Amino acid sequence: MSREESFSRLLNGIRDCAIYIIDLRGYVVSWNAGAERIKGYSAGEVIGRHFSEFYTPEDRAAGLPALALDTAAKTGKFEGEGWRLRKDGTRFWAAVLLDAIHEGDDLIGFAKITRDMTERRSMQQQLNQSQKMEAIGQLTGGIAHDFNNLLTVILGNLDKLSRELPAEHARWHRAIDQALYASEQAASLTQQLLAFARRQPLKPQPVDVNRLLARWTELIRRTLPESIAIRCMDDPDAGHAHIDRNQLENALLNLAVNARDAMPNGGTLTLEAASVTVQADDAGLLQLTPGNYVVICVSDTGVGMSKEVLDRAFEPFFTTKPLGKGTGLGLSQILGFVQQSGGTLQLHSRQGHGTTIRIYLPRVNEAAVVPEETQPDISAARRAENVLVVEDNDAVREFSVQTLHEHGFQVLEAVDAAQALRILESHTPIHLLFADIGLPGLNGEELAATVQRKYPNVRILFTSGHMKPQSSTVSPRISDTPLLPKPFTSAQLYKRVCQVLDSA
Repeated sequence: MSREESFSRLLNGIRDCAIYIIDLRGYVVSWNAGAERIKGYSAGEVIGRHFSEFYTPEDRAAGLPALALDTAAKTGKFEGEGWRLRKDGTRFWAAVLLDAIHEGDDLIGFAKITRDMTERRSMQQQLNQSQKMEAIGQLTGGIAHDFNNLLTVILGNLDKLSRELPAEHARWHRAIDQALYASEQAASLTQQLLAFARRQPLKPQPVDVNRLLARWTELIRRTLPESIAIRCMDDPDAGHAHIDRNQLENALLNLAVNARDAMPNGGTLTLEAASVTVQADDAGLLQLTPGNYVVICVSDTGVGMSKEVLDRAFEPFFTTKPLGKGTGLGLSQILGFVQQSGGTLQLHSRQGHGTTIRIYLPRVNEAAVVPEETQPDISAARRAENVLVVEDNDAVREFSVQTLHEHGFQVLEAVDAAQALRILESHTPIHLLFADIGLPGLNGEELAATVQRKYPNVRILFTSGHMKPQSSTVSPRISDTPLLPKPFTSAQLYKRVCQVLDSA
């Protein structure tokens, strides 16, 4: 076998790279098996044709093929990445090396190596998008936390003014009511931000998905136009999802509104429930841990999404609705809530062919289902219980202390965990610890774990403007500790404190 034959066999044995030779004018003179696999042309179809045919029309118009030849001729090589065309017209992302071939001092042609990098580029884009969304999530979560502290003080004091202002001051009551409404809308927006950032306080419980969908279908049927038909298809084996019921209902309502807007001329909204087992092979693709899940599928026969809209569907604040008709947080909020709950969400849509969303939620066995707890009665008159308020935000701490004082509690206060522990070590008995989770230094969860260990009779109530990942050092019982999310009113604080104390 000659050296030329051995070299040709070697080139044709390389199948993950397109390797071919072009002459000085750019016409193909040789073509390996890897080039046929990647680009779709056989050697007989392509030899004698100009290599610029593999470039996109945009790159040809920009003169990129000529630039590549000129650069390789002058410097010895040209390297780059970009879209290239296959025989069937589809595009792939290519890493290209164009190397000059010399015979003595004479330039006689170019060797071109092209690798299909589409999958790697897609993975890199997904990683970049994930990192970007995580950074945005951290930023929005921090902003929402700060706003919730402010709103706690604003809402709490407005509520107090509304209750204590004499009824004859009607004009001031109207002003307070308007301010309360605006504050509640702001609180709703911060909850959306926290849902996107996966930092909102959740109260997961076993939820019968079939029963929830049936009840929810009847509710939504009254709000959708008659031109939209609703189908609800349950699965007897769907069972129970471990989820925050209110947040799930809000998510479904959001999806129904999106479906309604996508079907201005009518159509069909379909809800389905099913039980699935995610095996290890599929878990990585779905970004789930292997196990049992309940899948809720919401689909419509609407206008669908273009590829451009689909690519940005989960971006916060991105919306196709007119100005003032939406925050652009709907889908990103749902995704954040579902991921925070241990599930995931899949979105499939094509322009003119409708949209389908599948929500995967952790499934619990029926044996694990417990009836909902009844709310304890609030005592008519408080005893002289001592409450320790631990809050690093001065305004929130002052508001909380003042509210509890007004309701007859003996209240002590601390700005951090260290000061709280010093108070607990004194001879004053503490009946309840009301602590912010996001404390500087030793956080609220770690403080609670210490209190549970050293002072087991002290009741604990958390508050938080947003939830951070639980510390690995805290007791497992901390996850069951009662929580009063920020912002809260004085009435809500009093009611929750009474409930925790009365449950002792």
